[in-house]
Amino acid sequence: MKRKILITGIAGNIGRIISQHLSREYDLRGLDKVSADGYDTIVADLANLDDIIPAFEGIDTVVHLAADPNHQGSWDSNLKNNIIGTRNVYEAARLSKINRIIFASSNHAVGYKPLRDNPYKQIYKGIYENIRHPIEPIPVNEIRPDGYYGVSKAFGESLGSYFHDEYGVSVICIRIGWVMQSNDPTFSPAALSLWMSHRDTAQIIHRCIEAPPSVGYALVYGMSNNTYGIWDMKPGRNIINYVPEDDAGTVWAQSQGLPIHMTSGDPQN
Repeated sequence: MKRKILITGIAGNIGRIISQHLSREYDLRGLDKVSADGYDTIVADLANLDDIIPAFEGIDTVVHLAADPNHQGSWDSNLKNNIIGTRNVYEAARLSKINRIIFASSNHAVGYKPLRDNPYKQIYKGIYENIRHPIEPIPVNEIRPDGYYGVSKAFGESLGSYFHDEYGVSVICIRIGWVMQSNDPTFSPAALSLWMSHRDTAQIIHRCIEAPPSVGYALVYGMSNNTYGIWDMKPGRNIINYVPEDDAGTVWAQSQGLPIHMTSGDPQN
């Protein structure tokens, strides 16, 4: 019998991507404000706990993607959709005796680090000269939100830690980078660091679902194996065995007609 997975925000960009990959292995159910074609979807507002609880019946694992994705969103929207909504998802999972929640956090939980500090700031802007290698990766235990959206994601991470310690729920939080509908990272220099391919997105969710029960609370980064990766990917590899297969730099080189293997790691060479 297939394990039953609830995906909140199944009708969104990442929800659609992972559903296509995971539906072969798992029995998927959606929870969203709108229905998702091809999947059993409970239509409800996450801000209302009583309305969403039926969606959790018989579920083994919750993948919580639903949120207002605007990283410059207002406080009111983040409070309702990303803070109250996330608390309700955690609480509904607890009341339904679900053992694992996978929380879609964001790079914006630490967004001011690469926006303000070099060499990360240089990389975001596509200025690769004089960058010393190896680049010190940004650790997962750092929090520097760059807006109310980032604050809401840091809240979700902290709430997951609390729910694990207080109630014994296994919570894995993923600080997701850029998952583009087009799956093309060549539109921005920052994507050489932030991009996560569709294949890698599906892989990291799968790894979180299949992680052993011994993983109580974990926080990992969700990006591909990018040319200018500035994120500490070791926790993802060590805790959930996430080994990304794609690289934004390789895609960039192909788009420019350059050699795929760049000896310096510098996309300008």
